[in-house]
Amino acid sequence: MSARGKARRRALDVLFEAEARQVSPLDVLAERVERADPPVNEYTSFLVEGVVRHLDRIDELISTYAEGWTLERMPAVDRNVLRGGTYEMLWSEEVPEGVVISEWVHLVAELSTDESPQFVNGLLARFKQLKPSLSL
Repeated sequence: MSARGKARRRALDVLFEAEARQVSPLDVLAERVERADPPVNEYTSFLVEGVVRHLDRIDELISTYAEGWTLERMPAVDRNVLRGGTYEMLWSEEVPEGVVISEWVHLVAELSTDESPQFVNGLLARFKQLKPSLSL
């Protein structure tokens, strides 16, 4: 797994843990940075901080375009994969959009249901298509 792939996985871990503990992802991130075992990659921090900064808009977009699914009904892993992937797709210019989709779909394929990769792929592909028209 690439360094950015590991960073995405760690960002997902932080987002998932924060939701499970009902605390801010920034608090979980700070705990991990302080522990530094293993050290937190800069890209992990970039992703978590970005998701937190844009969470309301990210959740609004996911809710709007996830046909037949509410955020509350989605598996927690899928919801947080979509949050990370949506942030990286729409607010990060560093990574090609196809790579963003592929990496987050790979994560959800490892960690969630058999239907999750197709669902995540479809929604992130839709955001890629709509990106020019979404007001961010």
